[in-house]
Amino acid sequence: MKNLKRTLGVLAIAVSLTACTDGKNKQAEKDVTMYVNYVDSVSNIQMDKAAAEWDKIQSDYDRLKMNAENALTGEAENKDLRESIDNTTVIYEEYKIKVVTEKEKIDKENAKEIMRKTLLGDEYDGTDITFNWVNKDNILNVYNNFVTTVETNKDAYSREDWDEIKLIYEALDTRKNTVEKEGLSTADNLKIAVLKTKFAPMYTLNRIGTKSEENEEAKK
Repeated sequence: MKNLKRTLGVLAIAVSLTACTDGKNKQAEKDVTMYVNYVDSVSNIQMDKAAAEWDKIQSDYDRLKMNAENALTGEAENKDLRESIDNTTVIYEEYKIKVVTEKEKIDKENAKEIMRKTLLGDEYDGTDITFNWVNKDNILNVYNNFVTTVETNKDAYSREDWDEIKLIYEALDTRKNTVEKEGLSTADNLKIAVLKTKFAPMYTLNRIGTKSEENEEAKK
């Protein structure tokens, strides 16, 4: 009787362990499948939309991958599931490079538009810098806003910022040549000349200074 009880006890433990292992295997399959399906799903999202939602995509990816990796341990270790995880990770990393590149491009364009809006004032309509919206009645305000903004933020601009500032300034000057023929008053023209005289040395000194600072940082 004792031997029978002992045998039944061993069988019970074996069945319990088998059931536990089967449960872990099923959970591993489920977690790996969720991970694979998620990567397959986000890979079909358009680049611009993925870039806009990138933080959430990366966060969900990290969570699902961690679940898959944690489930695939011990008795649940499975060659096929491991291969699925590894292949999916490669696919995601290639996808990530594309999205991050697109995000950097979009962020750069957004930063450029914000900068232009700040430099040119509330009347800037978000179009390219042909400045058709600038006329004899508002051009003085545009120049004044531009120079005042540059003076206020000159210590914070990078070399790329100064290059953008120069591009906008030259485009504004080109527009001024047209506006002069459209009836720009002598008084406003003289005030603009004063602002231009103020801007020129400020640009030259700060652009050179920023370049020198960036060169020193590069050496470090």
